[in-house]
Amino acid sequence: MPDSVLMNRRVFAAMMLSSVAACGRRDVPNSNPDKAVLPPLQFADGYGPLQDGEYSLPGIPEIYTQGINRRMFGEYLGEQGAGTIDVDPYAKFLYNVKSDGSAVRYPVGVGRQGRSINGGATIKLKREWPGWTPTANMLRTEPEVYGPFRSGVPGGLSSPLGSRALYLYRGGRDTYYRIHGTNDLESIGNSGSAGCIRMFNQDIIHLFAQVDIPTKVHIRSREESLRVDPENYERGIELPPKILSPDEVFGRDEPDIDDLDVFIE
Repeated sequence: MPDSVLMNRRVFAAMMLSSVAACGRRDVPNSNPDKAVLPPLQFADGYGPLQDGEYSLPGIPEIYTQGINRRMFGEYLGEQGAGTIDVDPYAKFLYNVKSDGSAVRYPVGVGRQGRSINGGATIKLKREWPGWTPTANMLRTEPEVYGPFRSGVPGGLSSPLGSRALYLYRGGRDTYYRIHGTNDLESIGNSGSAGCIRMFNQDIIHLFAQVDIPTKVHIRSREESLRVDPENYERGIELPPKILSPDEVFGRDEPDIDDLDVFIE
């Protein structure tokens, strides 16, 4: 879709519905003889299988990228300046604001931590295929959940941070908030009990390539979200956390396309 398309909120949803139907797709046949024969998977343009270095990312089935729940280009209608990452944790969108008044809008999933911060921050670090270690607060408040992972999860297809992570700082100090990828496809466009700002892996890779260090980040407050985008305020539903055992997390090198809801930060 060309950059000139306007992100008018009313036109936006209608355009999304039509563009998803018309966009390029890649069909992947089911070649596993041990499974029942299913219709070929279909992927919206930009969300197909992706080889990223040594890692083979599966595509995002179209069921997760319906309507407005996918990457879009258009006019920016928010309140931040060019070069800013503007995150709306209530409408579940992230905007990469451009100098010409346009933006790339990505759907996001937001956990409890992602809704407890607002205002300004700065991306001072970014990593490809980052590992993850639970914070001291996670270990203290939910030891039964995070205790088995106190030594961390290495970077790779099973990492809760997915394919990329952007690290948010304030006043030179790490906030421990991240914008990162995820395998929990259902969480995108919804809220969860855990996690920061999550994106489809294909989307965080797309955003990561455009982010310089440092980059300003703005996280909208509840009041700002209501003012700027009331039509999408509190979009999505509240999801329970999906937790896998250490054996399930550390034992999988290649995630099954039919079982992508993995342990999330």
